[in-house]
Amino acid sequence: MEVRGSVPLGQAPLPAPVPRPYEGVWRFTAPTVDGSVPQVRHGVRALVREQGVPIDDDMLFGLLLIVSELVTNAVKHAAVLSPEVAVELAVGPEWVRIAVEDNHPYRPKALEADHARTGGRGLVLVKTITDEAGGSCDIAQTPGGGKVIWAALPLRAPLY
Repeated sequence: MEVRGSVPLGQAPLPAPVPRPYEGVWRFTAPTVDGSVPQVRHGVRALVREQGVPIDDDMLFGLLLIVSELVTNAVKHAAVLSPEVAVELAVGPEWVRIAVEDNHPYRPKALEADHARTGGRGLVLVKTITDEAGGSCDIAQTPGGGKVIWAALPLRAPLY
């Protein structure tokens, strides 16, 4: 007699999937100053390449644009209450997620951009890139009263 969920006699349970070499979570901080934007972008690019993440050029470009926008927003709007930001890159078997956390309690909204203004389109751009890639993004409150803004994109193996 077999009980639901049990392994039939003589059969071993399937082993847990072995993480791929590129999977993991990396977290680092950067000061909330203008110079951090290109430094974080270059750091994320280098980390993706070092780990061998299977990401095509278009998706990598989108990921780097997202991280640039999120760090820029933190520099422009959160520096007064957050002298540094935390950046997290998490890579799973089928997705890559970038998150930027600061200590400012204000939760921005991706509003329709005013075409007369030169700025204010960063989160609209992040949402557009994420949606077009088939990913997701959101803003969450942190236990310390700040916020984390993240975007997750699906991995697509490069076409050769």
